[in-house]
Amino acid sequence: MPKHQLSSEPARSSYAQNDAKLARVMVSDILQLVECESPSDDLQAVARSAETVATLAVKLLGTEPERIVIDGCTHLRWRFGRTPRVLLVGHHDTVWPIGTLRTHPGVVEQGVLRGPGCFDMKAGIAMAMHALAALESLDGVTLLITGDEEPGSLTSRDLIEQEARECSAALVLEAAGPGGALKTERKGVSRYEVVVQGRASHAGLDPELGVNATLELSHQVQRVANLALPELGTTVTPTRAESGTTTNTVPASSSFSVDVRARSIAEQDRVHQEMLALQPRLPGAIVTVLGGVNRPPLEAEASRELFERASRIARELGLPPLRAQAVGGASDGNFTAGVGTPTLDGLGATGGGAHADSEHVIVDELPARTQLLTALIADLLAEHP
Repeated sequence: MPKHQLSSEPARSSYAQNDAKLARVMVSDILQLVECESPSDDLQAVARSAETVATLAVKLLGTEPERIVIDGCTHLRWRFGRTPRVLLVGHHDTVWPIGTLRTHPGVVEQGVLRGPGCFDMKAGIAMAMHALAALESLDGVTLLITGDEEPGSLTSRDLIEQEARECSAALVLEAAGPGGALKTERKGVSRYEVVVQGRASHAGLDPELGVNATLELSHQVQRVANLALPELGTTVTPTRAESGTTTNTVPASSSFSVDVRARSIAEQDRVHQEMLALQPRLPGAIVTVLGGVNRPPLEAEASRELFERASRIARELGLPPLRAQAVGGASDGNFTAGVGTPTLDGLGATGGGAHADSEHVIVDELPARTQLLTALIADLLAEHP
């Protein structure tokens, strides 16, 4: 991979002191990414989006990425230098289906950029590349942009963890919290499917001969919901449910999904063991539990030092004080923290409306956020030469 050279990229001479000029350049780049739709479940669309991201990187960083295709899903990796030290993580897939641009086009109105995936998290990709482009050397930096974060990083998890293990810090370009807050704590996520097997019979002629899977499901739903411990931040939420075949048949099968969020590994483990221990209440019923831990928690300790470092740098740059936020949603930062790498999340754009019609990015905040990211990377690289 070619060595990063500041003087080799004519585009870098355009990075003037004027924040407004930088914001205009970044807006153009973000809109280019937004206008290439990339729903996670459309692998061809994700592949097209990966090429759009790669084109932007060539313009700003002067180098092609390594394209890593796993089970048809395209991920991108740039490694600068021989010894990885700082990992930047983002994703280019979105929750929005093809055709969303027809009703939610990429636009900028009164200082607000809108469009599917702009906040979560195509603006973060552009910020990462502009931040790296402003550095004199990228020796020691790895940039990883994955294509399946939204459904749970099913093909990219091993790749993320592998890269994180080799680095001394991971910076995640997910969108910021309210008011630009950095995300220093994320709950771990577990997902389960509880499957109930009963026995069918005629609901009118001989219901007593059946084993009612819907009734058994109701017992299990209550049992699962009671595993939550709100005082510790642990939520256990039964979600989608299915049961039965016809209205006059005692149902022979049913199932329901469960979403678990926990702040600590201990709580995640407790719920996991309780889920695996579920037993049927009705004679003849069979209960099977599928699934398990999807993402470990990003605990506060994993972010503490990096947040303090970023706060110091913000003060030195004359930026407003940084705020920390704990959130229930998960990201690939859960994986980097889970393997023991110090992780700071929420370094992406300020705005709001992730996964909603109101998704947006505050344009005026882009230059300062990017400047902070550049300085943070440089500080980390200087400490670990």
